[in-house]
Amino acid sequence: MTGKNHLDKRIFELHARVCKALSHPKRLEIIDLLRDEKEMGVSEMAEKIGITKANVSQHLSLMCQQNIVKTRRDGIAILYSLANPKILLAYDALRKALKEQLEVDGKLPGKF
Repeated sequence: MTGKNHLDKRIFELHARVCKALSHPKRLEIIDLLRDEKEMGVSEMAEKIGITKANVSQHLSLMCQQNIVKTRRDGIAILYSLANPKILLAYDALRKALKEQLEVDGKLPGKF
């Protein structure tokens, strides 16, 4: 396998892992919150999303493992932010495509 093919395979693997990590609606809500707030603690996210702090923490842990979000300690508080703002480009592009599909077809593919 050439160097380029090896790099492509590695990128495909990473891409799939990030997509899998983003395959939960609450994780997408977290991304949307962090877009506006830049940094946020678990308690505030839990309140805004309407789930328990433990559940938010589980989602954030998985997102940290895939380098989607990062942490910063502020005294005793741990604040979360997007690890790379370019994640929003992919998030926004897919959202835009889905909204357009809803407007044209009135539905999205798959079961709901």
